[in-house]
Amino acid sequence: MTTSTEVAARTPSVAVLPVGSFEQHGSFLPLTTDTIVASAIAASIAQRHDVLVLPPITVSCSHEHAAWPGTVSISHQTLSAVVEDIRASLSGNGITRLAIINGHGGNYVLSNITDRG
Repeated sequence: MTTSTEVAARTPSVAVLPVGSFEQHGSFLPLTTDTIVASAIAASIAQRHDVLVLPPITVSCSHEHAAWPGTVSISHQTLSAVVEDIRASLSGNGITRLAIINGHGGNYVLSNITDRG
């Protein structure tokens, strides 16, 4: 866990946001599989670079899995708005770059909000 004091001392200019999903992955993998994978990648990046790893977005665009029990989904507009709000909040704290680690193919909308210099 990172504290405000640690972030202030490090002053990272990049934050890493894992984005997963909450959907079926067969009978043996948890509904959080995509979130677990994205979070592991974010943690690995943090071992090599001075970045602020954010908590994952765990519910995203999984409408294609709606027929399977346990799947929870949000609209692409909601996901885009959440990511944009996170980016704006970080900017207010001096973190000017946001790297998104997308763990779910259904989150194709994220490609519309990346690479915004």
